[in-house]
Order: sequence, then C-alpha cells, then structure tokens
Amino acid sequence: MNENHTENARAGYTERQTKTPLFHGVKEHAEKEVNQFHIPGHKRGQGMDPEFADFIGYNALSIDQINIAPLDDLHHPHGIIDEAQKLAAEAFGADHTFFSVQGTSGAIMTMIMTVCHPGDKIIVPRNVHKSIMSAIVFSGAKPIFIHPELDDELGISHGITVHSVERALRAHPDTKGLLVINPTYFGVSANLAEIVRISHLYDVPVMVDEAHGVHIHFSDDMPDSAMQAGADMAATSVHKLGGSLTQSSVLNIQGSRIKPERVQTIISMLTTTSTSYILLASLDTARRYLAISGEEELRSIIKLSHDARKRLNEIEGVHCPGAEIIDHRARFDIDPSKLIISVKDLNVNGYEAEIWLREHANLEVELSDLYNILCIITLGDNTDTVDTLVKAIRDMAEFFQQSQSNTRQLHQVQIPNIPTLSLSPREAFYAETEVVALENAAGRISAEFIMIYPPGIPIFIPGEIIEEDNIAYIFRNMDAGLPVQGTEDPTVRTIRVIQERRAIY
Repeated sequence: MNENHTENARAGYTERQTKTPLFHGVKEHAEKEVNQFHIPGHKRGQGMDPEFADFIGYNALSIDQINIAPLDDLHHPHGIIDEAQKLAAEAFGADHTFFSVQGTSGAIMTMIMTVCHPGDKIIVPRNVHKSIMSAIVFSGAKPIFIHPELDDELGISHGITVHSVERALRAHPDTKGLLVINPTYFGVSANLAEIVRISHLYDVPVMVDEAHGVHIHFSDDMPDSAMQAGADMAATSVHKLGGSLTQSSVLNIQGSRIKPERVQTIISMLTTTSTSYILLASLDTARRYLAISGEEELRSIIKLSHDARKRLNEIEGVHCPGAEIIDHRARFDIDPSKLIISVKDLNVNGYEAEIWLREHANLEVELSDLYNILCIITLGDNTDTVDTLVKAIRDMAEFFQQSQSNTRQLHQVQIPNIPTLSLSPREAFYAETEVVALENAAGRISAEFIMIYPPGIPIFIPGEIIEEDNIAYIFRNMDAGLPVQGTEDPTVRTIRVIQERRAIY
C-alpha cells in the first residue's frame, strides 16, 4: 500500500515536472509571428547588426520579448510565470519560489532587505560575498560577524560552526536574521540543519547564500540543501551549476517566518522592468532537467569527480583534497564536484597555474588564489573532459617541476587577520571621506570594499579598520597577478577612508 502510494506520488511528480509552462508559452507566442509594434526594437532580429543576429539565431531572438499580457509579468505573476514558479517550488522543496533575472546577488539583497530594517542586527560570517555586504549597506543593518574556520593547509575559509552560531545568538538575542553560506565557493558545507534548529529556538530566520549549491538538492550523496535543512530562505544560482543561462537564479522560501508578499515587493523593487524572457525560459527548462534527470546526472558527476580527484592526487606536487577534510564542525560535508587543486608544492601560485593552463592547454579554471586553483565538474562534463583536465594538470606539474628558474618557496600559507569593524558599513559608506595611498592607510577606517574577484569575498568592507597585515596581503595578491578590485581607483593604489576630524585651534 505504502509502496503503491510512493510510486503514484512519484509518477504524479514526474508528470508535473515534465511541463515547462513558461518556455512553452514564449515558444508558442513566437510561432504566431505576431506583428510587433512594441519593444524590443530589433523585432525578432530584423533590426539589429546582422552578424550578431546570425550568430545568436532566430529562435533565441524570437523569444526575446517583454511582459505583454500573453506572457505574464515577473513583477505581478499570475499566468505562465506563476505556473513555472510553482513548479520550481515543488522541485526545490520550497513553499514559494521567485525567479530572479538579477542573478543571485539580486536574490541575496532581497533576502536581507526583507528581513532587516535600518539598525537591525544580522549575524553573518565574515567571508561573505560582496552582494551580502552591499545589501547590508542598502538596508542599514548592523552586521554581527562570525569568524569562519580558516584552513591553514589550503589557505582558504570554510564554513561556520554550530557553536559559533549559538554563541552569537546568545550574545545578540535581538538579532533579526542569520545568514549562512552553504556550501562555500569551494564546496564545503556546515551542519546547516543543526544551525537552523538552534536559530529557530531564538525565532531567528535563517537565510542561505546557496549560490554554489543548486545541484545538491537533487542527490542524496551531496550535502543537504537549504530547503532540506529547514532554512527559511535561500538564494540559489541555477545558472552556476543547474543548466540555466548566466544571470538567472531563484529565491526559495518556506515556513511562516517570511511573508511571500513582502518578498515579492522587495524583489520587484530590485528587478528591472525589462525582464529577459530568454533567462526566464532557461530557468523553467533547467528546473525540468534537474527535477527529471538531476539524480541520475549527478550520480555520473560524482563518479567523474571521484575519478578525477584520485588521478590528480597521483600527480607529484599536486594535492586535491576530498572527504578526508570533513571534521563534522565547520567542514561537516563536502560537494565532491568541486576540485580544489593545491599547487603550492609546485612552488607556483594559483594565478600562475591558471595562466599556464590558459596558454598551454586551452583550459579555463573557475578561480585561482595564492595557493590553489578551483575546477568544477558539472552537468556538462564527461570522461573526455575529465581526461583533458587531468592531462593538463599533469603537463603543468611536469613543466613547473622541470623549470630551472622556479626557485621560490611558497610553502608557507598566510591568511590575513579579519579586520575590526569600527562603524556600521552604511555609516562608513555615506560618511565624509578622503583618499589616501593604500600603503599608508593602516589605522584608518575604510569607506570602500576591496576584494579579490572571484570569489568576491571582501578583504575590507566599509567601516573596518585597515591593518598592515591586510595591506601586505592585498599587495601580495596584486603582485601575483590576482584580480584585486572594488575601490574607485582601478589600480587599487589608493583607498577612500573616513575623513579624520581635527581640532580647530
């Protein structure tokens, strides 16, 4: 009886999830070849540069539409967009799903501005993405930082522990929200279910930056997703690892702590009125693909990843950590599809490895830092692509080992201190400022962000006291060729700081 019920439920789920109301709707509209006297002015590619039109193709241009009545409106969904969002909610295990064409950054800003009013406290790990800190500036919230666990071997930050969350909640019981990164850029997950349980004891909603975890919901061999762990909200990048087009994401919510009407209001404020139906349709079809084929495809990805990791660890001078780093604290679980490849024992930095792979193997990595490169195995990979990656890393390792000029020693991993927050980010951002040389800025209060992108985690945020250690870390990354950015000065040789008040005599 129970087996029959389960089979019937699964069949019903599959039947529903096979549908793509949004994609079907825009495709059906395109097939009518309606006489358009509205924007976009290119009118299915007829009024644009012909080379670009030929390259993109008629099909894509024919569904580049606007929110006319037959195609619904993302700002007030009641037709095909509403249907597509409800199917997405079912697939992701949410009560409500909102499509975002502002990327996951837009969804993250929506989460924070939904929960926090000016002056409200929000508990966040310090290794958050710049979009989170931007949302804190916009909302006027006051961040209570939790220090993430630092990995002295790899030179990266991991997640936060249950203990650190509980300690922060005890110290700040009036906080309005807790934000967790899960999984991290490098694929490491915290004990999210326990963090959610403890936070809910304080009646504090949990928001999850799930930018790098859309796929984990669809495999039992991956870490728990935000919705599976009971989180209240999750900003999830479908475009990163779920098969939709770049800039398309979703915001999932569940439970009674978050009002969907408020979310709709905030996300609408942050969203263009010229919403891309190409992006929206790609979300609809990516959801179908994940719901119907995700489990099977992820089984293949996990196998490919384990094989790649094993072969990479056989290469002298290269290390690719896996499940052995799990400690059931900040490193509670790991996404095997993220290949952290440590190259420090080759006496090169990650950026040099990235450049070598680009120039000699026609291969691009996800990111590089002073010690590692990050490569991702996705739904688009197979044994051939993994073979290409492993061969390229092997060739690179042999090249650097044989290089006679490679005499530097980079074994010592250095991670900078987390600066002290002196002012709220909003106060600092809008304060009277002046520009000083970065090398002379120690002791001053930053009024700007400085970060390495990717991954986009700020070294300084507005309101933090600049320290010599952090300045040295910035210059070290710049000297290595890594993309340091965020300041008004594109060279990052100067920084805007809070203006010092001097007594008048």
